[in-house]
Amino acid sequence: MDLWILIAAVAVLIAFGLYRFFKARKVLTTLTEDEFRQGYRKAQLIDVREPNEFEGGHILGARNIPLSQMRNRLIEIRKDKPVYLYCQNATRSTRAAMMLHKKGYEDLNILNGGFKKWTGKIKSKK
Repeated sequence: MDLWILIAAVAVLIAFGLYRFFKARKVLTTLTEDEFRQGYRKAQLIDVREPNEFEGGHILGARNIPLSQMRNRLIEIRKDKPVYLYCQNATRSTRAAMMLHKKGYEDLNILNGGFKKWTGKIKSKK
């Protein structure tokens, strides 16, 4: 009996993970670094990492709106312009895009691989 409960729990977790994966693919666009570079200057470039990570280095021109503060700072993000999001490895930016989609944002883009894969210009505090 316990084995069946464990199998059912694992199946539910896998199903939930697959649902989130396909939902994310439907509401956001994952861009390569080259694609990201081509569009981010005309968009709202948002780093969703925490402030200490942002200060350690970020893509030139990015604003820091941490995922942990995003709900309270939605007024800073326009719905009529594309939104380009990134974090350290694309996990938090995917969550941020899902949250923004629920709030009515449509043109949502994330950097494939996140900041750790970025080879372009960066700015850091000295």
